Amino acid sequence: MKTDSFLDISISAQQLSIVENGQTLKSYPVSTAKNGAGELMGSECTPTGWHKIRAKIGANQPLNAVFIGRRATGEIYSADFGKQHPQRDWILTRILWLGGLEPGKNRYGNVDTTWRYIYIHGCPDELMNGGPESHGCIRMKNADVLELFNRIEAGVKVCIHE
Repeated sequence: MKTDSFLDISISAQQLSIVENGQTLKSYPVSTAKNGAGELMGSECTPTGWHKIRAKIGANQPLNAVFIGRRATGEIYSADFGKQHPQRDWILTRILWLGGLEPGKNRYGNVDTTWRYIYIHGCPDELMNGGPESHGCIRMKNADVLELFNRIEAGVKVCIHE
């Protein structure tokens, strides 16, 4: 992606768009927080404002690879496997770890997006029903997060808004 590119995440539209030179190149459905927008640690809200992709995690892992603590477990998610572990908040396929860029809003202290562990990540595709259902992260279908991961570099800016 070019330096004048960014990711635009609309909470109201439940959509992530790749924007370059003011033009939308591609859009994907997402699921943001069921608690809505907000920056406070422990709120389980999706933080707003400008962020960047601080780390890309999971390159070369298979589709539906399971992550815990940003590490691949070696497990591969399936609907049957999901039924065996109904308590898990699934992080699958790839992780794009966000870092806030606005001190006092989404960076530093009790509003720091990085230390809230807010990601763009894959989730079980059956959980992608068009509504906000996450615990703060931005969930995507696995094929979509894989495609996005392969299109962007770490450091790309991300604007999250209502």
